[in-house]
Amino acid sequence: MDYDVAVVGGGPTGLALAGELALHGARAVVLERQDEPDDTVKAGSVNAATAAWLRQRGLFAEVDQVQEAMLAQIAALHGHTPQQVRAGMRRRAGHFAGLFLIDPSRLPADDPDLAATDGSTLVPLAQVDLERVLERFAEARGAEVRRGVGVTGFSAGDDGVAVRTAWGLVRTRYLVGCDGGRSAVRRWAGFDFPGTDPTLTLRQAIVDLDHPERLAVGWVRTPAGLVVHGPQPRRVLTVEFDGPPADRAAPVTAAEVEASLRRVSGADVRVTALHSATRSTDNARQVTTYRRGRVLLAGDAAHVHSPFGGQGLNLGLGDAANLGWKLAAVATGRAEEALLDTYTAERHPVGARVLRVTRAQIAVLRPGPEGDALREVVTDLMRTDDGNAHFVKLMGGLLNGYDLGGTHPAVGKLLPLLDLADGSTTADHLREGGAVLFDLNDSAAVRAAAGGRVRVVSGKAAVEAPDMLVRPDGHVAWAGTDATGLDEAIQRWCF
Repeated sequence: MDYDVAVVGGGPTGLALAGELALHGARAVVLERQDEPDDTVKAGSVNAATAAWLRQRGLFAEVDQVQEAMLAQIAALHGHTPQQVRAGMRRRAGHFAGLFLIDPSRLPADDPDLAATDGSTLVPLAQVDLERVLERFAEARGAEVRRGVGVTGFSAGDDGVAVRTAWGLVRTRYLVGCDGGRSAVRRWAGFDFPGTDPTLTLRQAIVDLDHPERLAVGWVRTPAGLVVHGPQPRRVLTVEFDGPPADRAAPVTAAEVEASLRRVSGADVRVTALHSATRSTDNARQVTTYRRGRVLLAGDAAHVHSPFGGQGLNLGLGDAANLGWKLAAVATGRAEEALLDTYTAERHPVGARVLRVTRAQIAVLRPGPEGDALREVVTDLMRTDDGNAHFVKLMGGLLNGYDLGGTHPAVGKLLPLLDLADGSTTADHLREGGAVLFDLNDSAAVRAAAGGRVRVVSGKAAVEAPDMLVRPDGHVAWAGTDATGLDEAIQRWCF
């Protein structure tokens, strides 16, 4: 075999997956048909769950530096300072259908669902900048990133997969399709992909306008659809609810963006330059299983939906974090193939929830008396304390826990971000991958149960906390104040 795992697609999901595979001991290669990273305007932030993973992999300091330029651009458009924008982000957790009412600062500071965060549930970060960070992460961990290498097909057998590429034949134990919503890997492997057909056309672009002041900054619903100006300068977005585009694959032109802007906003504006543009729909589909033998899917290859709320980027990175360590353990012979069954079991419900959330946002955004009435009802709900808390956790990815058994409420949730007595945080100890047993209560029984099978970190936390066994993906596999159930959890999750 040339590789343990070949990843088709070098977007955020593919790069994150390759980094996780290499971090956990697998020989991984990314096969990306494009010669250069895609700089098309896409997602502009990540949620709390993604931020927790970035922090656990030691990438958050780099992300924090990258943010500065983006915050300066947003501040300039809105007449604020970057510091004011950053402070505002801490009081917001994104939006639901353009309703910017989600405020994590209204939740109690000791809410256990916020324990994995630093208090903020939204991190402004352009997808193109994140991709650069993830590519450096993958290569630093030993994964190969091969650009300009298109995949033309594959043959899967009992012993591995032979992948046909422009680079030559690549032999690998497992193949993962991270090649987007129109995934060739998904089609070739015969995955079922049920869902709902598109009903709208969304255009997003970075443009120069002759009179940008004629477009209101922010989200504006009109009888013709939706128009968004900002939060970065020159970024515009329109949604028209009159069906999908005639040719989804055709290049987006300045004339097309201008015509849509004028139709939806009613403003007399001209596009004088088009720098970047995408076209998408609300096509919503999900494969019935994320694995067929030696072929797996992650990211948009496994699920597609409208881009509202920026859920797709976070969903794909969550897939990569969940799959990477498991597939590495199986591909290198440290774990049985049954471990891979937990990938679909844990991630399929998360993807299904995101599809429901994005479909619901379309209903709330749709123009007309029914959409208006629904929007008023949702607005009233979001203004309540319980409603706000639900949307904070929903859009922040904090409801995406797994059913891992056990009786402690922390099990299945993300590792709490705790300060330890030695000046480190719990997240710092996940940088090198692998499972970690946090002995936070100086328990000889807990340390004895570890039996050398898992790395142990001992030290008092700044706040009261249970001892915890944490999987490589940052989810708590066991928690308690004695060693009951710990041996079973170590046998199940530590390789």
